[in-house]
Formats: sequence, structure tokens, C-alpha cells
Amino acid sequence: MNKIDEAREFLNVLGMPKAQQADICCYVLLAMAGIKPDTTWSDAGNEWIRIHDIIQFANTYYGSTYAENSRETFRKQALHHFRNAALVEDNGKATNSPNYRYRLTEEALQMVRVFRTLEWQKSINRFLNYHEKLVDIYASKKKMAMMPVRIDGVDLRFSTGKHNELQKAVIEEFAPRFAPHSECLYVGDTVEKDLVKNVDKLKKLGFEITLHDKMPDVVLYREDKGWIYFIEAVTSVGPMDSKRILELMELTRTVEAGKIFVTAFLDFKTYKRFSEALAWETEVWIAEMPEHMIHLNGDRFLGPR
Repeated sequence: MNKIDEAREFLNVLGMPKAQQADICCYVLLAMAGIKPDTTWSDAGNEWIRIHDIIQFANTYYGSTYAENSRETFRKQALHHFRNAALVEDNGKATNSPNYRYRLTEEALQMVRVFRTLEWQKSINRFLNYHEKLVDIYASKKKMAMMPVRIDGVDLRFSTGKHNELQKAVIEEFAPRFAPHSECLYVGDTVEKDLVKNVDKLKKLGFEITLHDKMPDVVLYREDKGWIYFIEAVTSVGPMDSKRILELMELTRTVEAGKIFVTAFLDFKTYKRFSEALAWETEVWIAEMPEHMIHLNGDRFLGPR
């Protein structure tokens, strides 16, 4: 195992996220400790160094080809996270100062010096008694940032963002009012694309499930009426215009249930931006006025075409 792979092992055992186990992060650890290909880990040091010094070290001793304009990449991908994990510290100067320096913390230095020895695990355990694994810290933050949503009696979480905020409103505000007793057959998430996807029920209704990007944001099915609601949650693109209606009609050409097409907006201001593009005989729901709907012509309100 070469020094880069050994550095990756160090970062992995310490609980660094995958992105902070990349080669660039390994170079930073090796440079901070002064570990050359033929240096033993027990000879590690923690001199104050600049990002410039890290780049030169990696290029000179490990054959990398980083340019000086990659300093910000080193800062954002490695050093920022290493500091969050209590592996490095800075000298307190302004970040744009030529005297700004980093070094390994004393705790990190002690772990590096006993790496792959009998004392290694004991050193890791001692460190983790005082410092949470970075992968757990980041996972906790991500979890806290998720938006809880209850779909058909199941508690799920959307990632944050205006689009998912609107989808959450569709599930929790629109559905009980205008699609009572409906079942959510499909809803996407900006991160987890198919958060809910009842493939069996969709196929039973006659859907031809192929590409995710053809599906509307939310699909509800009201069995007592035999209605399917196709809902686009629009914050910046994708209203129920004539082109979208044709796409959905093609996607559901073998679906016999009645089809209702809805465009959902967070606020009236966004609705006005898209109002001229909306197809006739579709519905509009605005989250900031959840008790009301706008029906675009047609001989009946909130019914299939």
C-alpha cells in the first residue's frame, strides 16, 4: 500500500466523508505531516504551512500537477473539512493574508505518528471521545435540514428547497381539500428522484413507466371517483402547458381513469409569471391561498377531461 492509500485509510477510519477521502485530501494530510513516499509515519511533523506549500509538496513528491490557481479547491474540499473535524488549525490571520498558515492539531499529530501501530486504535478511540466523526456531523446536519412529510400514513423526508416545499404543501394541503381519500402513487424529490413510486398500482392503472423525467411531480389516485391527479409543482419551470398535456396524454394513453391536470404554485406572484402559458381545461392551486383553486375554462370544475 502506497502513502496515498495509507492516508486514505487514515481518513476513512477517522470517519471522514467519502469526498474528504479523495486524492487531493490525502495530499493535504501527507503535506501537513511532511510525509514523503519514503518517510515513516512516526516521523510526522506539524509545521505551519501555506496552501502553496501543500501544492508544491504534492507536485514534487507525489507527481501531481496542481496549479497555483487550485488553492481554493484545496481550501474548500480538504482544509475546510479538516478543520471541522479538528484535524487542522489555522494561525488566526486573515485568509487573504500572505502569513495565513495551517498545521495539524497536536491531537491529529499524535494519531498520525502512531498510525498503523499497536497504539493506533487506542489513539483513534481517545480522539473520538472528544470529537464526533465528521461523517456523522454532516449526516446530522443533513437530517436536520430535511422536511418531514407524511404520505399515506408513512413518515418521509424531503430534502430542502422551494420545489420540495411546494410538493410538501401539495401532499399536506391540496390533497386533503381537493383530492380527499386519495393515494399518492408517485412523488419525486430533488435529491432522491423517486421518493414514492407505487409501480404495481401505476401499471395496474395502465401506466407505461419508463423515464423518471416524464412523470409529473406528484400523482394522486382517488379510487372512489376513478380520478388521477397529475400535479406539476412549479417554482421556476414546467407548468401544465399544452405541450406538457400532450406528453402526459401519450404517457397515459392506456390509462382509463379520469385525468385531472393541476399546476401548483407557492404564491400568486409565481402564478402570474406562468399564467399565459397554462393550458385550458386545467386547474391551478396556489399554496399561499390553499382553500381556493383556479379553473381554466371547461364545462366542469375539478373533473377529468
